[in-house]
Amino acid sequence: MFDHVVYGDSAAVITIGAFAAAASIFVSISWRALRMKSAQIDHLANLPFTTATPAARHESDTARTTP
Repeated sequence: MFDHVVYGDSAAVITIGAFAAAASIFVSISWRALRMKSAQIDHLANLPFTTATPAARHESDTARTTP
């Protein structure tokens, strides 16, 4: 019945493996972002949104009150 119970040693190995996988993904994405050329950064910064961005509350006409 308890043949499939995860013991302490294997749980530690799985935990360390998951952390190593997550850390390697984070480091690789960070490395790629740091080495990005400025032309590509400018291109990505100027990409349009797929949908229109709604106005913020403080920018709407109804929220303005003039004395």
